[in-house]
Amino acid sequence: MNHKHTLFVYKTVLSFSIYGFLFSSAEAQIPNLEITATGSQEATQSILTPTKVLQGDELLNKLGTTLGATLANELGVSATGYGAGSSRPVIRGLEGSRVQILQNGLSVGDVSNISQDHAVGNNMQNAHQVEILRGAAALLYGSGSSGGLVNVVNDRILTNLPDRPTGAINTSYETVNNGRAGSLEVDGAIGSVAVHVDTAINNANNYRIPGSSTQSQGEPVGGWTVPEGGNGGNNYTGKLPNTFSNQNNLGVGVSYIGKNGYTGVSVERLNNNYGIPTPEGGSINQSQNRYDFQHQTRDPFAGFSSFKFSAANSNYNHTEFTNTGEAASLWKNIANEARFELAHNPIAGWKGTFGAQVSAASLNASEVGTGSYAIVPPTKTNSNALFWIEEGKWNSLQGNLGLRYNNVAQKPNLGTELVSEPVDTGVMPTIALQNRNFNLMSYSAGGLWNFMQGHGVGVAYTVSQRAPSAQELYSYGAHESTATFDIGNPNLNKETSHNLEFNIQRTGGLLRGKASIYANRFNNYIYGYYTGQSVPDVENFSVVVAQQAAATIKGIEGELTYNWREQGLGARVFGDASQGSFDAGGNLPLQPAPRLGAEIAHQRNGWLTNATYIYSYQQNRLASWEQGPAPSYNLLNAGISYTEKIQQVNWTVYLNMKNLLNEQIRYATTPMAVRLYAPQPGRSFMVGLRGTF
Repeated sequence: MNHKHTLFVYKTVLSFSIYGFLFSSAEAQIPNLEITATGSQEATQSILTPTKVLQGDELLNKLGTTLGATLANELGVSATGYGAGSSRPVIRGLEGSRVQILQNGLSVGDVSNISQDHAVGNNMQNAHQVEILRGAAALLYGSGSSGGLVNVVNDRILTNLPDRPTGAINTSYETVNNGRAGSLEVDGAIGSVAVHVDTAINNANNYRIPGSSTQSQGEPVGGWTVPEGGNGGNNYTGKLPNTFSNQNNLGVGVSYIGKNGYTGVSVERLNNNYGIPTPEGGSINQSQNRYDFQHQTRDPFAGFSSFKFSAANSNYNHTEFTNTGEAASLWKNIANEARFELAHNPIAGWKGTFGAQVSAASLNASEVGTGSYAIVPPTKTNSNALFWIEEGKWNSLQGNLGLRYNNVAQKPNLGTELVSEPVDTGVMPTIALQNRNFNLMSYSAGGLWNFMQGHGVGVAYTVSQRAPSAQELYSYGAHESTATFDIGNPNLNKETSHNLEFNIQRTGGLLRGKASIYANRFNNYIYGYYTGQSVPDVENFSVVVAQQAAATIKGIEGELTYNWREQGLGARVFGDASQGSFDAGGNLPLQPAPRLGAEIAHQRNGWLTNATYIYSYQQNRLASWEQGPAPSYNLLNAGISYTEKIQQVNWTVYLNMKNLLNEQIRYATTPMAVRLYAPQPGRSFMVGLRGTF
């Protein structure tokens, strides 16, 4: 029998065997097992709440140095995997500007949506909760999040007075990269004033990889290959160069807690220095100062339950260095954002929120030494929005409606003189800078029918419009981290996605489950097209031009859980698959591979043990210019911890084990410049001590 066929049959039988075990166990044990919530909660009570919430022990067990690494194995979520320092989430085959990243409900203010080598501007060590939102819930915060929206909550501005000082301390060591991490946070109160302080540090050397960096694991000759000559002979075993990551941050929040609400401010300083694992190598030194303000009044006046105002200022910059340590380019982004929300009391079964949001960002990237622009000319982006979200409930029926209007203006520095290398070849297009203005209308409607106790079926339809980003409109220059020469298109139209989704869910009892099938149709999908041309004067970088075309992403995902994250035995089986293609033929680039997985956990008397197995299929549905296929892999993670209360402190000692099979893992969602050269880390053991009080 064919080996791959045998493996597939084995995995299928394993999945259905677990399903049978869960079903029989649930029927036998429901009357006798006492449930105590200890971890994350799925959003099942409201179809406007996040589709996934990571918190508690589940978040701590999955926590990575980046947001992408933390969410990489969630249902429908992959990661760009651009080394240890930079990785963004990929949701249902969409990333970049189509997946908005928030911190406490406001834009994170970085430039990570411009390129996969730019890290997200937050520190995961201090995160209390990570939320994934789609549909009407996402329209509260932004237009164009056709993939979804991720909100990282750190509770830096306290909304309730602590009755005593509380906090947490954590320290850990990881073997694969000699990683040393530590974090501390403390909450307290002086009268009606609440104070929060947090700090974290995470230093890691280059990580070990299985085998060779350019080795083809388990693939036939001529199947999955690397660039000719093995990247100039730069094959590595052991530790992969330029995969180090050094992070630290300090945050302080102060808030006044009154009878009917709170007012608070916070400040954060973030530093991040990390390597870029390409054959050419290099590093990025990132820093950001962020200032937040929040105010909420409960029951502000008759008919309304809440008024909330929030604002943030982010001053972001990073310097890109060559492999010799020479500063090459300096990126700066100053972002300001403010929003208010007014929630009304129920009217005829409907309750909802409406409000307004304004934001302004100034992007400036320049070459060190010459002072000329780097890739994207200086650009100011202004956005003004109005939004209105409603949810109703009538007996067994629920419904939601969402509406958002956005006006986005892109204003490049029209006096910028574009680089001349491509012009000299006579084969690449030139562009003329121009101001652009976009009016965006996004809306969503959904319904859920609870046809019996704890069982429901739902449908949701979302239209999301997105304005082209500055880099899609105005890029014109060499991009070292992707080995491309990027050329924008100032004449791009707004991108519109039409997403239709059907789902079924069981939300009651010990055995729960949910499954979704969806189709996302795009008008004017914006993508980077590899022309086949190269620029001789710029290291023969491939020329990539921004284009638009009709495209569709179809997918299915589901999971079945038994008593998940509760006391006693818990288990979960899950799987997801999506396929993106151009309507005229051909595949979308950087699409995730189908996956199947199983998890099992047990919690009792202070002990928590868990194990996760994921099989990712080979991805051979690649864009015509992508090299592949991206190989299949087996990922096995496990963890064990013990918690004991000593006086007033809950101490937890833990061991997290990742990639126990030491597989060479290369995500299909990682750009070729890194995927063909730098696999994910090999086998890793992390031991740590955590205390909460």
